[in-house]
Amino acid sequence: MDFGVVLQTDPPASRVVDLAKLAERNGFSHVWTFDSHVLWQEPFVVYSQILAATDRIVVGPMVTNPGTRDWTVLGSLFATLNDTYGPRTICGMGRGDSALRYIGRKPATLATMSESMKVIKGLVAGESVMYKDVRLRLRWVDEHGWDLPMWVAGYGPKALDLVGREADGFILQLADPKILEWTMEAVKSAARNAGRDPDEIDFCVAAPAYVGDDLDHQRNELRWFGGMVGNHVEDLVARYGGDGSAVPRALTDFIKDRKDYDYLHHGKRKNPSADFVSDAVVDRFCVLGTAADHIAKLTELRDMGVDQFAIYLMHDANEATTEAYGQEIIPALR
Repeated sequence: MDFGVVLQTDPPASRVVDLAKLAERNGFSHVWTFDSHVLWQEPFVVYSQILAATDRIVVGPMVTNPGTRDWTVLGSLFATLNDTYGPRTICGMGRGDSALRYIGRKPATLATMSESMKVIKGLVAGESVMYKDVRLRLRWVDEHGWDLPMWVAGYGPKALDLVGREADGFILQLADPKILEWTMEAVKSAARNAGRDPDEIDFCVAAPAYVGDDLDHQRNELRWFGGMVGNHVEDLVARYGGDGSAVPRALTDFIKDRKDYDYLHHGKRKNPSADFVSDAVVDRFCVLGTAADHIAKLTELRDMGVDQFAIYLMHDANEATTEAYGQEIIPALR
């Protein structure tokens, strides 16, 4: 099992770079960031700093989207980083929750996301692609280019079907084994139906993790995550209903008391928009407790087929948790 950290590009950027360096020293293989360019600093600028300051860390957004930047810009960004620092980039793709909604636009459709992925991945590979009826290629990219891993985040049946048919990897943004089982089977079924080998798809669970003894404190520090997940689940319930026929009630029931959501607090500790999230949901969606508790839960996820666990480091013990993973948890899982 590989390990990643998910950061927000809050200023100063030097702080983000320092956390990335700490992650590398502690055995993490990936550094991901949010990508909401108005709420936080532009991540691709920070990626260049992280890559320059590290030796092997792979960087990428968790997640970007096809709406805030032109697809050719995204292709050029990834290709430029690979050309400068070696093939050390990865693309997490989504429809665009905070990034688009915060600037008054709707998230992209899955069809648009699918089309954008082909264009971006093709450009980075040095291929000729069709983009809005124009044939394009990055002329400065060698014809062999680079293989940009394209991982997709999602929860709903149609998104999971897209992952199975087209993506290199799947990102589930919560650590509940029951929901993981349902999503993994949906992805693998879609892959088989498309004539793909499901074993070629990487599976990533991304969730907050906090190592310590005070569970009440940990839950209060991580409750924000349920609020963030609730945004996506609200969309699912609007589309599919909440009766459990299309989406498991284990995923949908927890938002019954959800009210308005303020993106100014998105992904932030003490988010007031997450007060509807119960302790039980925090325990299901996150990884809490002592190092032994983390090892037990992550062993279960690994044995289910998870290839990477990515930690959202939005709490008051970033360094301590990163170092606990490096000293105790990562060695146990490898």
